[in-house]
Amino acid sequence: MENKNYTASIEVTKSPKDVFNHIKEVSKWWSKDFEGSSTELHDEFVICHPERHYSKQQLTEVIPDRKLVWLVTESNLSWLKKNKHEWTNTKMIFEIVPKGEKTALHFTHEGLVPDKECYEMCSHGWNTVIKDWLVNFITNDKPI
Repeated sequence: MENKNYTASIEVTKSPKDVFNHIKEVSKWWSKDFEGSSTELHDEFVICHPERHYSKQQLTEVIPDRKLVWLVTESNLSWLKKNKHEWTNTKMIFEIVPKGEKTALHFTHEGLVPDKECYEMCSHGWNTVIKDWLVNFITNDKPI
């Protein structure tokens, strides 16, 4: 069965530890509309853009310098017409792989698949967030 979950991969000239630590600083690369904590197992945080996006994530897996998994426990994408809670029970998975002098980061939004109403718009959004904002934050230490 083909994996149709949204994925994005990047490579940076930073250590796995550096990449891992930057991912945990969510408010510096995903959204300043951040509340909670995103560093330890079972931490919870909320991203809320009023009238557009609300999601609550819980860290369900933390393997230092290798992997982070967030479970979306609540969501409301107010612009959707069919199911405003499409992100609920999806997972955001960050897998970190050393590659010589570089580090690869493989991001999967498990459950964000093409038959979801938000897929096209959310894929575009994740492309910006992961491939631009997160890369810039990891590489240059410049928050959004």
